[in-house]
Amino acid sequence: MVNIDIGIDLGTCNTVIYIKDKGIVVNQPSVVAYEVKTKKIIAVGTKAKKMIGKTPEEIEVVRPITKGVISDYTLTERMIKAYVRNAIEQRKIWGKPTICVCVPSGVTQVEKKAACDAVYRTGAKKVYVLEEPFAAAIGTNVDIDSPKGHMFVDIGGGTTDIAVVSKGAISSSKSIRVASCDFDDAIIKYLRKKYGVELGDVSAEQLKIEIGSVYPRAQDALGYAKGKELMKGLPVKLPVHSSEIEEATGEVADQIVDAIKNVLEVTPPELVNDIAEFGIVLSGGGSKIYGMDTLIEEKTGVRVRKMEKPELVVATGAGTARKYVAEEVVITSDV
Repeated sequence: MVNIDIGIDLGTCNTVIYIKDKGIVVNQPSVVAYEVKTKKIIAVGTKAKKMIGKTPEEIEVVRPITKGVISDYTLTERMIKAYVRNAIEQRKIWGKPTICVCVPSGVTQVEKKAACDAVYRTGAKKVYVLEEPFAAAIGTNVDIDSPKGHMFVDIGGGTTDIAVVSKGAISSSKSIRVASCDFDDAIIKYLRKKYGVELGDVSAEQLKIEIGSVYPRAQDALGYAKGKELMKGLPVKLPVHSSEIEEATGEVADQIVDAIKNVLEVTPPELVNDIAEFGIVLSGGGSKIYGMDTLIEEKTGVRVRKMEKPELVVATGAGTARKYVAEEVVITSDV
């Protein structure tokens, strides 16, 4: 059984870190602000996210992870290093830590190695890798070692990972690069087309959090989109209803539901019966949008279980994986 010191969910929108005997110690946006000429890091996480769309030309604010994959290796490494240092300071770890990092189930070996290399260079002794839906399964505290089948759907920022787990292993799975950030993009496109109003990424995300829906609400909620008119370039505060957000995000939600149905179709009948009995387990920050559980239930006929803090499940699973990563070591400083 492996002794894991730190578990990392390296997400498109947020990086979450679990540390042994301490729990979740870092939950920060995967955003970096740096000087273009000198490449000097100015801010990471929440501080950097507040700078999106507000910086002069000499400062750039980026998300170094796109669709669950590292798009800027150097910035990702420096961001992880800052977060790991923060985590270690909260609990004294003697020597170099053993780290387990999660990746989407659909990544290539090259993409997986890039993630592990970036984590290793933070000063890790060993780095293990775990697929996100399996980490989510561990983090939910469901008995995944039983012969019964359980389906886990992790809707992150850049990818949605679906897996059926039985006897401590993945039976069938699917990963699509459609997730929470796509809801934001859909809202931006909808308001631009319908009202001629341009929203920034942060404003679109805020609108999604406030009144986002993928299923009709009992009472239509009202929110305000803060952006600028495309024709005049003037600031505008546009009233928007949750029913409009539902219309805007409908196609994205349908892609997620279709992926779930595809996995159910290729899953053995006995495991499908188990899933129907226990339900589909939802995790990931993207699962928090209103009506996602109800929509999946309606389209699949299978009840859905929601986690209390779904955005923390993957990192928790990575930090408590122990026996599930014994054969998955990717890098070790001993070699």
